Amino acid sequence: MNTVQRAEADLCLKSALIVDDHPLFCEALSMTLSNVVGIQSISCTNRLEPALAVLAGKQKPSVVVLDLNLPDVNGLEGLVRVKSVSGDVPIVVVSSMTEPRIVRSALRLGANGFVPKHSPRHVFREAFAKIAAGGVWLPEDMALEDDDAPDRGMELAAKLALLTRQQGRILQLICQGLMNKQIAFLLSIAETTVKAHVTEIMRKLQVVSRTQALLLAKEGNISSLLLND
Repeated sequence: MNTVQRAEADLCLKSALIVDDHPLFCEALSMTLSNVVGIQSISCTNRLEPALAVLAGKQKPSVVVLDLNLPDVNGLEGLVRVKSVSGDVPIVVVSSMTEPRIVRSALRLGANGFVPKHSPRHVFREAFAKIAAGGVWLPEDMALEDDDAPDRGMELAAKLALLTRQQGRILQLICQGLMNKQIAFLLSIAETTVKAHVTEIMRKLQVVSRTQALLLAKEGNISSLLLND
C-alpha cells in the first residue's frame, strides 16, 4: 500500500462499525482495522438490530464491516437490511462463506467489498484502501461476473414480465429493504394483500425466498422494466 492510498484510507475511513457475534474475531479485526488500516474509532455489535439503529441515526460510521451469519438474521438478508439504511456508507462483508455465488450475490446487493475471514492482514489493508478510494474489492482470483454462466438476460426478462404492475412495485420496494408492513403503508393496502402478492411474486420468479427474488430483480434490472412499462 503506497503513501497516497494510506492517506486516502485515513482520510475517508475514520470510524467503523463491526457487526459480528464472535468476540475473539471482533477483537482481532478491531486491532487489524486500527493498526493496519488506520481507522481511528471502532465499535462492535453482535446483532443486526443495534447496527440498524446506529445506521438510522445521525452519527453514522465511515464503514460497516458485516458478517453474514448473525443471531437475529441469516445470510444475505442482513446485507439487504443494512444497505436499506446505510445511505452512502460503504459495506464490507467479512465472512467465512466464500463461495463465488455468495460473493457475487453480496456485491449485486450493494456490498462494496468481500473479504474472507481467514485473510491475512495485508489483504484487509489493500481491500480497505481500494474501497476508501471508491473501488470494489473481491477475493483474489475471483471475477465479478461468472464467465461460465449462460446468458440469463432473456430468461430473467421473461420471468419479470409475468409480474403485474402492482407486483412489480412491491418487488421494487423489497429491493429497497422494506418489510411487508412498510410496503402496505406506502401502497395503502392491507399487509395480508402484500403477503399474498409476495407469495405470487416468488411463484412467478420460481424462487423460495424474498432474498432470492431480490437477487433476480437486481440482476434483471426491475427498475428499468417498470420505467418501460
